[in-house]
Amino acid sequence: MSDPRERLAAIAADLWWTWQPGGDALWRGLDPAIWAACEHRPVALLAQLKAVSLSDADEARLSALEARRAAYDAASTWHDDAGKPIDGLLAYFSAEYGIHESVRIYSGGLGILSGDHVKSASDLGLPFVAVGLLYRNGYGRQAIDATGQQLTEYRTYDFAEYPVTRVEVDGAPLVVNVPIDGQTCAIGVWALPVGRVTLYLLDTDLPQNSEALRGITAQLYGGGVVGRIQQEIVLGMGGVRALRAMGHAPTIWHLNEGHSSFLTLERIRERVGQGQSVPEAIAAIRPNSVFTTHTPVEAGHDRFTPDLLWQYMRWWADEVGLSRDQMLALGHWPDEQDGGALFNMTLLAMVTCAHLNGVAALHGEVSRQMFRRFWGDLPDEEVPITHVTNGVHAPSWQAWPLYDLLEARLGTGFRDRPETDPVWQRVVELDDAALWAAHQASKVELFELARARESRRRDRLGLVPWPDRLDPDALTIGFARRFAPYKRADLLFSDMARLLAILDAAPGPVQVLFAGKAHPADSKGKWLVQQVHQASEHPALAGRVLLIEDYDIELGRALVQGVDVWLNNPRRPKEASGTSGMKVSMNGGLNLSILDGWWPEGFDGMNGWAIGETHGYPSVEAQDIADADSLYTTLAQQVLPQYYDRDAAGLARGWLRMMKHAIATCTPRFHSDRQVIDYVHHLYVPG
Repeated sequence: MSDPRERLAAIAADLWWTWQPGGDALWRGLDPAIWAACEHRPVALLAQLKAVSLSDADEARLSALEARRAAYDAASTWHDDAGKPIDGLLAYFSAEYGIHESVRIYSGGLGILSGDHVKSASDLGLPFVAVGLLYRNGYGRQAIDATGQQLTEYRTYDFAEYPVTRVEVDGAPLVVNVPIDGQTCAIGVWALPVGRVTLYLLDTDLPQNSEALRGITAQLYGGGVVGRIQQEIVLGMGGVRALRAMGHAPTIWHLNEGHSSFLTLERIRERVGQGQSVPEAIAAIRPNSVFTTHTPVEAGHDRFTPDLLWQYMRWWADEVGLSRDQMLALGHWPDEQDGGALFNMTLLAMVTCAHLNGVAALHGEVSRQMFRRFWGDLPDEEVPITHVTNGVHAPSWQAWPLYDLLEARLGTGFRDRPETDPVWQRVVELDDAALWAAHQASKVELFELARARESRRRDRLGLVPWPDRLDPDALTIGFARRFAPYKRADLLFSDMARLLAILDAAPGPVQVLFAGKAHPADSKGKWLVQQVHQASEHPALAGRVLLIEDYDIELGRALVQGVDVWLNNPRRPKEASGTSGMKVSMNGGLNLSILDGWWPEGFDGMNGWAIGETHGYPSVEAQDIADADSLYTTLAQQVLPQYYDRDAAGLARGWLRMMKHAIATCTPRFHSDRQVIDYVHHLYVPG
């Protein structure tokens, strides 16, 4: 293949390029302006280029990617080397996938986790397919007005700009049908290649559907509670039917959160059609069904009113021979007598899945306490919910300049080494000046992106330019996550007088970059967005504190690679995992975090700081006051002095030791390869 357009199209057709060195540089080098305008979609870039001519640098990058892909496809994988522990096919279901900013089918942490899981499944060579939904309007894009109020807009995405193709069976586009509120809903199936894995995306925006049915897959988590149940029927039941129609026969089914739980009802229906009773069917599907919960608060689990559930699932109950009460009991607590109780999708998963897990050790404990009632009088420690601590896909999140330094010192394939391998002890041998320079380069890139986004926002609103005082040498703190109240985005500003006193007495300047969206229906979360924005306009903070609008993967990647300190201050124990801090540690950033989610497993006293206590508090107010006090004290007495303790060469040697320790301790332990291997050993193989 010699035509450069065809060669480029072959790379663009698979999201594998997104986690390869030189991938982004290849596309940007062709035309930086178009690359930015098309939001990093190679397919769209190629369509807009009238002619494709490769510079020597472009040719070198393209040839390198082609060679890497050939080697990737030919390589023996972990699954091969482990003796192929998964016998058959593993099907993974999730409502969202955050693989790259160019494909807008994600909202936040759950989707990023799903995307990293898929990428590691590809790298490890698992026999694996994934199922999700293809959203025409994606998730809400965030705009922040002049007063800091969050506005949400939805854009229409052209699937021709995505690297997706319609799945065909027997020469015709595949369409499967599911009943939706008395209508037959037609579902198209698209294939999105992600390395060795195919992600199948379901789409109801088909001409044979009514307008109401076409809109089911319009917006991620859109349409309120009715939209939610419709999407979950399409995902769960439609997903099973799509896999069957393509000839796939999974031997393991992994439900990532309760959004997928209806797939178990479809599998029960299949077995009842083969002559089994409902109890026999449940007993048959339970052993090879895995359910992962990410929600440490009971109210956060998907629940539907009995009438709504019966309206949408009566056809299923009639087909398998269950009464209304019997049907509803599948999503109720075993001791629940209230016929008006909400139908809980997590309880449905617990009825139909034998293998259950949380996403961190602490979250496993919280989940066992939360759902102990499901198992009657069992003590907490015997409740059969385990945990697999989340991980993040290191090639997707670790800055390439840092990777080059690590590869030169640790050797090729160092990321594949377990945390017990002595190679990780060699991170301490990294040259201090080179490590600092690599980090500073990432910092500069972050600042450029932050400035560009704020400049666009102000131009749009007709505001004066931002009073930019960002300085690569200044301590830079990052805070980026969903603006849910329990994550306390405004905790840093809870005592403004004390904060300003700390900054005034600091040995050097401090700058803080915020990013994050509130759910469009979360008024308290949107209030927090406005509070942070207003704090950033305080005269003493202007130009040093910025809330960057429209948090997405591109911005998240720049933040975790460029900040010095990652601030994480949820109300313990409400954070299930919190994977962003893992990405920061892999880049040499230091976490300043409540001991919640993953941090109790990651923190060792030398790779960051712990704030707050692990005991309970008499009230939320007391907890907030105590945690804020700990945050301010740690910032003033430990973080700032350590960062600004420089030698004659201008290097913070103690800080650099902590950076190296963070990289060495967190990269192998919290890589999503480790996470997926844990799933294989502890949940998939037993299934």
